[in-house]
Formats: sequence, C-alpha cells, structure tokens
Amino acid sequence: MIPSQREVEEAYERVKPYVHKTPVLKPSFLNEVSGVEIYFKCENFQRMGAFKMRGAVNAILQLSEAQRKAGVVTHSSGNFAQALSLAAKNLGVKAYIVMPKNAPQVKKEAVEGYGGIITESESTPIAREQEAERIQNETAATFIHPSNDKNVILGNATSALELLKTHQNLDYLFAPVGGGGLIAGASVAVKYFGKNCKTIGGEPFEVDDAFRSLQTGKIESNKTTNTIADGLKTSLGDVNFPIIKNLVSEIIRVEETEIISAMKLIWERLKIVVEPSSAVALAALLRERQRFQNKKIGIIISGGNVDLKNLPF
Repeated sequence: MIPSQREVEEAYERVKPYVHKTPVLKPSFLNEVSGVEIYFKCENFQRMGAFKMRGAVNAILQLSEAQRKAGVVTHSSGNFAQALSLAAKNLGVKAYIVMPKNAPQVKKEAVEGYGGIITESESTPIAREQEAERIQNETAATFIHPSNDKNVILGNATSALELLKTHQNLDYLFAPVGGGGLIAGASVAVKYFGKNCKTIGGEPFEVDDAFRSLQTGKIESNKTTNTIADGLKTSLGDVNFPIIKNLVSEIIRVEETEIISAMKLIWERLKIVVEPSSAVALAALLRERQRFQNKKIGIIISGGNVDLKNLPF
C-alpha cells in the first residue's frame, strides 16, 4: 500500500526537530561535462552521516510510551545500526543492535559511541534475524527493520521532500537501491510533490535484485554480493517492493568501475566525502547521460560513512 501525501507531510513535521535540513549542491563542472543540470541532496551531511537517521527517528516517534520504555532492536552492519542508536539516544530509548561478527570495527565503535547495545551474530541473514528475535522475546523491544518498515520509508521520504520543496521543476530524481527503503520513500515524495518528475534507481550489476524484481514482478534475491557498494547488498521487502513496483520508473545498473569513477569525481569536484553506495546514483546517470541531456536531475547522496583506510582509489 502506498502511503498518503498527508502521511509524508506528518512525517516531515515529526522528524524536523531531530534531523538536519541537508544542503543541495549544484556543481557547475559536472553540469558542463554531463550536459545535465544536477542537484545533489547531500545526506552525507545528515546526523550520523546518512539519510537513515530520518527513518530511524520517525519509526521511534511512532511508538507508544510503553514500547519506548522496552526499547528497540534491529539488525544492521552499518548505517541503520548507527542511525537507530543515535535516534534512540536522543529520544531516551534503549537500542539493541545485532551486528555480524565481521562488521567493520569502525562501525561497531560508532554504534557504541551512540549508545547502541551490540550483540554479535554470524553474518548470514537468518542468523541476524534469529538473534534479533531472541532479543525481542527477552526484552519486549520493538523490532524496526532498516528498510522494510512503513515508518522508516516515510522518514526516508522527507529527504526527497526537502529537495522538491526548493527545486520543484526536477525532471528526474535518482537514488541508489539496496534494501529499497530510500528509493521507496523518494518515489512517494516524487508522486505527491514532483511536477512530472520520475524516480530512477541506480544499482550495481553485482547485486541487481531490484532490477530483476521489476522485470519479474516478484522479489528476487542475489546469489553473490560482490560489490564495493557495501550499503546496497540487502534485498527488497514486502513493504517497500509494492511501492517501488508502482512508482519507480526504472533502475539503471552500473559496473564496479563506474561506481569508483563516480565516487572519485564527487570527492575531487564537489570536495565532499561520500561512500561507494552514494556514488551509484551518479554512476547510473553518467552511464545513460545522453538520454538526459538538458534535463534537471536531483540525486540523493545517501551517506558519507566511508572507511578511510580502505578507499578504492
């Protein structure tokens, strides 16, 4: 079911006191090179460094007092783990975070710094889910999924809403696709606040489950996750896929070399830190730039939490 315009507007008012209104950059050099008028919505400047703060805050604010007292739990190896931990800390709620044992130490330290209570698990999706379920049963904490949750999706939509409030005449909005929470939220905002604007996803060839899911009309999975875009290795869910199927125009797949090139371009020309997953949307636009000549394009830069010891360039 597609959320209503009122639900998006209410989510925006709800999260506004707890998140940054992130800047929009218009790089003249990139516009000249690509022949496209690009507007970057810089969620890498969001609190904890990614758009996921929006969804985490909105989801917790929708809980009852009794639910908040019991705490929240999620499984995540990266940005949502940090987002839920920080959002919970700001709202006086306990956050239990299931992280795989092989998650980067820098991410574990960030979660702990935000007050998240980490439980380690094996890296398989089943192991993560089982551990989260065990914590739920023991603590009565409410489970909040990183991407397949209506309130998370509505929170995510507020990023695209902010962009469309200030740049109403966009022809297209590009966003990376991983678990589907951002692209679903963005497409809902575009539906209600865009003027003849279309939503397009960017996805690595190495994890193209969303591309294939749109083709077959059912949720597909990946056999491998061999991509540098570590934030895009998760699969779509039954809450966000119907939204994506209805509202996302297409998904453009990109090669690993194109992701690295786009990431390097953003670092060098915009002088900002972005993670590989964020570069996928720009890579998708550049791959098909001839189709979008003289169009106004919004791109959501999803996050900037990158391991500086492990840069691809």
